Amino acid sequence: MVKKNDLILIGVILIIGIGALLFMYLNNEAGSKVSVQMNGEEIITFDLDEDITYTIEGDNGAWNTFTIKDGHVDMIDASCPDKICVNHKDIHYDHETITCLPNQVLLEIIGGEENPIDSIAN
Repeated sequence: MVKKNDLILIGVILIIGIGALLFMYLNNEAGSKVSVQMNGEEIITFDLDEDITYTIEGDNGAWNTFTIKDGHVDMIDASCPDKICVNHKDIHYDHETITCLPNQVLLEIIGGEENPIDSIAN
């Protein structure tokens, strides 16, 4: 049987959770560039205001293809077996990433304003 105090506790937890989600959503800054990294080294950087499709190729024949359209970056194809990176949602906020671990490719949004809370947390 659920008691009155249990319902109050559940309500408070839900309010705090919803408040935290709204705070994070409203404080996101859109980035201005995408950094393309392979094996931990930056290969190339693109502005998010240019619409392109680009394929990055690794030394072992691995490849990843991504698009930049309307300020959003989306991994559209990859040679990796699991395709987790392809199924990832598109990104456009500062410090969001899409990672392909098998091919060691990282797409990271950069150039947005630093959020002081994020800099403390990191």
